[in-house]
Amino acid sequence: MTGPNRLSRRALLGGLLAGAAAPAMANAPLTSLTPRPRPALPPEEAAKPPPPPPPPLADVIAAAGLSGKVAVTVADAETGEVLEQSGGDMPLPPASTAKAITALYALNRLGPSYMFRTRVLATAPVVDGRLDGDLILAGSGDPTLDTDRLGDLVLALKAKGLVEITGRLLIWGAALPQVPTIDPGQPDHVGYSPGVSGLNLNFNRVHFEWRRANAGYELTMDARSGRYRPAVSTSRIEAVDRALPIYTYQAAGARDDWTVAAQALGSGGSRWLPVHNPQAYCADVFRGLLRSNGITTPEPVTIESLPRDMVLMAESLSQPLRVILEDMLLYSTNITAEAVGMAATAARGERPSDLPDSAGRMTEWLQAMAETGDARFVDHSGLGEQSGISPNDMVRALTRLGPVAEIRGILKSVPMRDANYTIVKNHPAQVRAKTGTLNFVSALCGFQTMADGRELAFAMVMADQDLRAQLSREDRERPDGGAAWNGRAKRLQMTLLRRWSETGVI
Repeated sequence: MTGPNRLSRRALLGGLLAGAAAPAMANAPLTSLTPRPRPALPPEEAAKPPPPPPPPLADVIAAAGLSGKVAVTVADAETGEVLEQSGGDMPLPPASTAKAITALYALNRLGPSYMFRTRVLATAPVVDGRLDGDLILAGSGDPTLDTDRLGDLVLALKAKGLVEITGRLLIWGAALPQVPTIDPGQPDHVGYSPGVSGLNLNFNRVHFEWRRANAGYELTMDARSGRYRPAVSTSRIEAVDRALPIYTYQAAGARDDWTVAAQALGSGGSRWLPVHNPQAYCADVFRGLLRSNGITTPEPVTIESLPRDMVLMAESLSQPLRVILEDMLLYSTNITAEAVGMAATAARGERPSDLPDSAGRMTEWLQAMAETGDARFVDHSGLGEQSGISPNDMVRALTRLGPVAEIRGILKSVPMRDANYTIVKNHPAQVRAKTGTLNFVSALCGFQTMADGRELAFAMVMADQDLRAQLSREDRERPDGGAAWNGRAKRLQMTLLRRWSETGVI
């Protein structure tokens, strides 16, 4: 029983404890108390000193000793937040990293499952092996059409019993504009700047082979592929007794006329030369395949529009667009980029007049879709040096448009390398990217997946435009100092990738 004069047990104990504690708090001890020693932590548990902070980005760039300009941006791929940048707003030539933008553009306009169609049409049926009408080869711009597939079309016609064409052999490649070369500033003989049209064949290259003969050289030009090796008449070449220039080129109507320096040929060899009139080249090979299969045919005639009331005789479909783009990004094929880019523009009923027109439409699309600033493209491959895009805009395109297009999956894997530029196997950071190289321009853009799964989007361009401006047209194939400069640029790119993988740029 409790009452007002009765102490509770809890109160009594509290008071006793308080009284016992009071003397201890009132006076300090006369001597310092020595703490007991604690056992040392094992080495594996000892606290490691924090790593030193990474050097400023500007110092890393300066240490590379690279002439010209360097622009770099890295961002969180999910949020788009820029984590580190230097010169990120500076538009520079993207070189072949422009193909990443072209891939985004084509996937948006055409769709990943789009397939190019190359058709053989007729204006009348085949009766008793005879076509009393016109036969039409109609292209849609397929950049992957080769002689084997063209031969399959001819075999399909033969299987239908076709033996003779009494009408015309018509060639329609007007689905896309025909341009004689991707970049007029490049040497005529380089294989990476051929013509492009609605009918392309063998990446618009012709095989040139030479062998020493008694009176000089035996020269041949053909459209070889896996199963066929047809001779061509739309590309001709003559050996001339001189040392330089090695090649000269002149357009002769629908024919490409070449000369080659005999003193440079040696005992024999071969190489691919570009085709600057691809529609005529494709027509020439198609007619040759028809004739070699016993089908009588007249000379081909180019038309700008298709006739009405046609019958489908045969067709060849390309691989799906996504497969084509993956190969384009891996091998950096310029003609594929140009054909795909122009087809993407034409898909909305906006047939471009030429490459710069189509590239301008792509620029407008990019500005609308990704809110890019000063980006400007003059082609779809990045070969023209007048194109320019800043790393900030490239990263913005990758982070805003890349997820929907699933572009990361078709970018090529880039191995990480150490400070000696040796490949590091099983590196925890994984890089998928597009490279880009012009004379004194080196670029890289893509995605870096960190060990913890975090993903970065990056873009970097190194460019010495003053050195580029000093190059003559003839020097552009192998300029002095170009390989060494490019090597330093690629080492800097790998240094930056290592920096981000080690610091996380948080």
